[in-house]
Amino acid sequence: MHNIRNFCIIAHIDHGKSTLADRLLEKTNTLSERQFQNQVLDDMDLERERGITIKSHAIQMEYFQDGVKYYLNLIDTPGHVDFSYEVSRSIVACEGALLVIDATQGIQAQTISNLYMAIEHNLEIIPVLNKMDMANAMPEEVKDQIVDLVGCKREDIIEASAKTGMGVERILNDIVTKIPAPAGDPNAPLQALIFDSIFNSFRGIIAYFKIVNGSIRKGEKVKFVSTGREYDADEIGVLKLKQDPRNYLGAGDVGYIISGIKNSVEVKVGDTITQVSNPCDKAIEGFEDVKPMVFAGIYPVDADEYEDLRNSIEKLQLNDASLSFVPESSAALGFGFRCGFLGLLHMEIIQERLDREFDMEVITTVPNVSYKVYTTKGEEVDVHNPSGLPPVTNIDRIEEPYIVAQIITLSEYVGSIMNLCIDKRGVLKNQVYLTRDRVEITFEMPLSEIVFDFYDKLKSISKGYASFDYYYTAYQKADLVRLDILLNGEMVDALSTLIFRGHAYDFGRKMCVKLKELIPRQQFEIAIQAAIGAKIIARETVKAVRKDVTAKCYGGDITRKRKLLEKQKKGKKRMRQVGNVEVPQQAFLAVLKLD
Repeated sequence: MHNIRNFCIIAHIDHGKSTLADRLLEKTNTLSERQFQNQVLDDMDLERERGITIKSHAIQMEYFQDGVKYYLNLIDTPGHVDFSYEVSRSIVACEGALLVIDATQGIQAQTISNLYMAIEHNLEIIPVLNKMDMANAMPEEVKDQIVDLVGCKREDIIEASAKTGMGVERILNDIVTKIPAPAGDPNAPLQALIFDSIFNSFRGIIAYFKIVNGSIRKGEKVKFVSTGREYDADEIGVLKLKQDPRNYLGAGDVGYIISGIKNSVEVKVGDTITQVSNPCDKAIEGFEDVKPMVFAGIYPVDADEYEDLRNSIEKLQLNDASLSFVPESSAALGFGFRCGFLGLLHMEIIQERLDREFDMEVITTVPNVSYKVYTTKGEEVDVHNPSGLPPVTNIDRIEEPYIVAQIITLSEYVGSIMNLCIDKRGVLKNQVYLTRDRVEITFEMPLSEIVFDFYDKLKSISKGYASFDYYYTAYQKADLVRLDILLNGEMVDALSTLIFRGHAYDFGRKMCVKLKELIPRQQFEIAIQAAIGAKIIARETVKAVRKDVTAKCYGGDITRKRKLLEKQKKGKKRMRQVGNVEVPQQAFLAVLKLD
């Protein structure tokens, strides 16, 4: 146990975590040359295409120092704020963390929030200054920032380049000397914390765990504490590039267990595994349940695929514990699920993964956040979906969730970023100059305003330099109205939104214009209206496809033309009464891309 080191790599997105992990694996000869490829731990197609880490990946390395063999368990983590739950779970399974900072960009928002998370769990922090081989690296300035942030000595900061392999020896040396060995009692009853799980269609559910106390042998009977179910440990082992079976794992080890579990409800991330013969007194404190920030409905394109979609989402939830879902139905789209996500990127990735891994075609509705509605009777109702809003006459007030947003940027972009935040109903709380030309701005703003396109706009205003991180504060009273979209007088519930009254008119008008472009023309006129309650605030009309019935009347009496036009008008009227309008899939997505 004294020779085990568990550590993770934390950093802002794109600061070189996965590349550094490659170098560590090469240096410890964990990979043969044939197995090697860049960002080897990012094994999902989606991760490779987008160049981001979505899942945290665990792998064991063997490293010799002064003739002693050390087992290093590395967990590579995502850097994007939408996947911060992955990071929090990885941190619980470790005793130390490499804090990687890009020498060309300096400290960014996600670096700070991940660092605080690591410090809360008492991890030993090793600061690494990456990308030192770049011509535009600013080592001295960035070192000042690190010393201010971490409070370490300047000489403790390791200068490295994950690309060229510079400094990797020193990193490995510091991992062994500075990060403490896991503190656990190998003779106590087994307590192992599940920090991740995956679904394998041949072997069932594979749970990844870290043993805090005790030990486990192959074939033992084990029990999952929160569900109380008992299983045989058919196979246990450590995580190399592939799973590497072992007969025995002791305290401090990170490994996996296969016990033929087929039902995804039985494995919960954060649960404790113990022995049936000698159970532990209490479960390990797992992770706090994650709070979804953004809600959207996911519906199968074909109504018969509802059960398949349920199975797919359950399997996906094993691998991504921050996804939450409940069944719901919609008049326009039939049966589906109301899913909670950590952000818009998370939502996009889930949609992609449903398509690629489970071959599910889905329709996603407009994302929104959850509101608290207080009725005139004094009841409190949680509303995730605008169609679940009580009648206007019964509403006393509506409260919406607020966040505190921390934005770190270069000083030249401060003005335009402030304008953006104020447009989004933000209130400036604080402004701190971290260095001569780097500012941290703190705004309090409603979560619903950043759900759509805030991050994209922030990036384009700041030419990609601003970094953004937020945490949730509380609910506050808001002046919100429900904006409905009507097609020929019938409401399309999937397009309804709860929106700030001041933005409703503008948004309603844009929605109507956009839908006019997307809805195909029919044999009859289609009226597209935006309404607040009974009040219509915007209207567009999709003109009917018309046959020229007066073409055969050349000259002659005007009444003949009138008669033919009247006859056509009656036919169109009857058609409108029986005809229904199909809303194309692009219409639901177009709402997200409204400027």
